[in-house]
Amino acid sequence: MTEDTDRLKRDAARAALEEVRDGMVLGLGTGSTVAHFLELLGAALADGDLTEVKGVPSSVRTGRESRAAGIPLVTLDDVQTLDLTVDGADEVSPELDLIKGMGGALLREKMVAQASRRFVVIADEGKAVERLGLRSPLPVEVVDWGWQVHARWLEARGADVRLRQKEDLPFRSDNGNFILDCVFPDGLPDPTGLAEDLRHRAGVVVTGLFLGMADRALLAGPDGVRSLERDR
Repeated sequence: MTEDTDRLKRDAARAALEEVRDGMVLGLGTGSTVAHFLELLGAALADGDLTEVKGVPSSVRTGRESRAAGIPLVTLDDVQTLDLTVDGADEVSPELDLIKGMGGALLREKMVAQASRRFVVIADEGKAVERLGLRSPLPVEVVDWGWQVHARWLEARGADVRLRQKEDLPFRSDNGNFILDCVFPDGLPDPTGLAEDLRHRAGVVVTGLFLGMADRALLAGPDGVRSLERDR
């Protein structure tokens, strides 16, 4: 990551902090851009600029970073409905559809976002794409038993599929599952159809397609932070 990209991520995170109000329960996403948001939120709480804010972390990593920043945490079971979720994305389409999950937390991220009244995405402008799948692989979280069946099914639909690895072993999500990273050379012509087909496959836990979920995207570039709102 370049210094300029890191600065842009912090600019986007700073813009998202303006959405937070006293007493909110926040969904806290996962990733390098969210790490900036957690630092800024923790500083605002420490300085008294924000009060009575609590967070629901979407990963073990985010829980650890949140505690280090001094952010009080609760669980999704404790609150059930969240006021706002702030999370990053690997791709953002003009319609605010997303690919997420390169950080490995797609299941919990999706659960947290679905429980929120408002979902705001923060990213540098390099994550903006005209069509999903052009920049990032599509992560698909699957149970480890029989995972090759899903890999072959995805390959038959034009994907180059790789089982995610970590230290020469299969990567496991916080939920103990495998992740298939699927590269579609020409992007995804029908993300909705693919998401629906995968939803019906036993053994597929969740996909990194976050369709129709984001309310706002804050995309930081050299000329400032651009805000995109979903038409409802």
